[in-house]
Amino acid sequence: MTPAQLSRTALHTLRRAGADAAVLPERVVVEAPPRRGGGDYATGVALRVAARAGRPALETAELLREGLAAEPGIADVRVVGPGFVNVTLSEDARADLVRGLAAGGPPGDPRDRPAVDIARWAAATGEDPAALAVRTARSSSLFRVQYAYARTRAVLRNGRQLGVEPHHDGRAEDGAALLALLADQARVADQARVADQARVEDARAAGPLARHLVAVADAFLDFHDSCPPLPSGDEKPGAAHRGRLALAEATGAVLAGGLSLLGVSAPAHI
Repeated sequence: MTPAQLSRTALHTLRRAGADAAVLPERVVVEAPPRRGGGDYATGVALRVAARAGRPALETAELLREGLAAEPGIADVRVVGPGFVNVTLSEDARADLVRGLAAGGPPGDPRDRPAVDIARWAAATGEDPAALAVRTARSSSLFRVQYAYARTRAVLRNGRQLGVEPHHDGRAEDGAALLALLADQARVADQARVADQARVEDARAAGPLARHLVAVADAFLDFHDSCPPLPSGDEKPGAAHRGRLALAEATGAVLAGGLSLLGVSAPAHI
């Protein structure tokens, strides 16, 4: 279940619970739980709906919790704080999500072409091309995204050499924040496509997609450092390594697909 699917499910649940259409938003914002308890996703829609309807937020949140808890693919739903609703996917749903992300990304342009890429990235983000030309992770957000993509390809190559193949069993022992960002790629990419189809004159209409890719890259690099996808030393490869490689594979697909939409290359070596 992606954030977009959960958004639609939450709206349908609120309608079934009797919420007036006039107080419902067009789309429910679903995000990674930001310091508000566990789970894979979180939404504060109950706070917004309750405020519009003049009802207690916790009452609305509880109605949403009860409805979502009965949905397939959802293992647990909890009301947190003043009315946030946190959702935990089932292991099968989480594994399906990772597989779908890994399989769904279009291949990126493997050429390393800094001049073209910098110009297009700068047009989307408004960043200084001179700063982007300094190809370090600290100086250039573009380099950070392309480097993260290259790291996903490297760990997968090294994994194959060790005989470790990506396989996510759905457990959320690590990488939950990264997975939530990966899952949100479809929504952000759709917004970029709509902007492109509308022929928006301001090239910065693609800015949200670029910023999302930076967030994915940063989350992956943090994940890579704190939860190494490959065994080291005498460590034996296990299910955790296979699961982390699956997240690396999904990250690579998401980054390549996003860079392709921006007309920016995704070199496997950088």
